[in-house]
Amino acid sequence: MDSPDFTLRVAEKVKNINSNIKTIHYVAPQVWIWRKNRVKKIKKFIDHILLLFDFEKKYFDAENIKNTFVGHPLIETKVNSKTIIDNLLPQDKKIISLFAGSRKSETLILLPILINFIELMNKKNKNYFFYFHATEENKNSILDIIKQKNIENTDVISDENIKLDVLSKSIFAVSKSGTVSLQICNANIPSIIIYKLSFINFMIFKLLVNVKFANIINIINNREIIPELLQNECNAEEIYKTVTYFLKNPELMKKQLAECNKTLEGIRSKTSSSDESTTVLSGYLVS
Repeated sequence: MDSPDFTLRVAEKVKNINSNIKTIHYVAPQVWIWRKNRVKKIKKFIDHILLLFDFEKKYFDAENIKNTFVGHPLIETKVNSKTIIDNLLPQDKKIISLFAGSRKSETLILLPILINFIELMNKKNKNYFFYFHATEENKNSILDIIKQKNIENTDVISDENIKLDVLSKSIFAVSKSGTVSLQICNANIPSIIIYKLSFINFMIFKLLVNVKFANIINIINNREIIPELLQNECNAEEIYKTVTYFLKNPELMKKQLAECNKTLEGIRSKTSSSDESTTVLSGYLVS
């Protein structure tokens, strides 16, 4: 399973106890981002790695580690927007979805920036309604800030099914970098990516990583398809400028979606991630 820092240690211990036990790891460690040398160590105790992305194969093929591309479960199906919440959504406003992150360290930095972005949008145009996609744990803290700021055209949602439905009815999304960007692309919603670290953490990050981009769609294409506003550019003014520019230029949104859909088609499995994984596992079972 995922969480490689833990599960790979478990796999190593298992192999040390009994080398005949087969070890299969689901979700390859992101060696294409950082710590490429992990691959050489992994081959000593992992028999097979299941990959979310097809481009990962070359890293494990180079070390002759058995691997299979199984696809990413987040992009297996299109979002179904047929739910019963339509009458609860604002009928006279266009929806913009906001993703400030699930970890407290992320929301502490990104939430104030996004609140300021909403305020800038409201000064110019009050035709939008903003939904923060949050976890149950941080939902109330976000609601408290919205109330303190006396912002009326903003709400917070934490139910996963409602999140998907609201996203599918959005005209745009502003999201922190991460796997949620795949969900946004899969819902066929144009977006931009934001992220900000402390200066020290950012410098450490820059020294360790092997990629130029933060977003997986951009990484796969090795060019910026979805705009990334990182560090100093991650501020309310830049987010406002970028979002309004897209909203005023529908052809740019259409072009981004076409590029994203093309990329997603290239990383979808033939069946499903679970079916592909089951096929691999079945091959190792002894009757």
